Amino acid sequence: MYEHFFQCPYCWENISMLLDASVANQTYIEDCEICCNPIELRTQFVDRELISFTANSIEQ
Repeated sequence: MYEHFFQCPYCWENISMLLDASVANQTYIEDCEICCNPIELRTQFVDRELISFTANSIEQ
């Protein structure tokens, strides 16, 4: 697992999430631990090294 810190696209608080480095490309939804809004996370790992990360708000 890989801990990554980033800013929530809703409340702008700095938060962290554990990312699974064993899967090369992932897209999934996690709720912000502060404001509870859903965040779309996209990750890309190469040799278990994070090379791309985005955290976007979900249009409702």
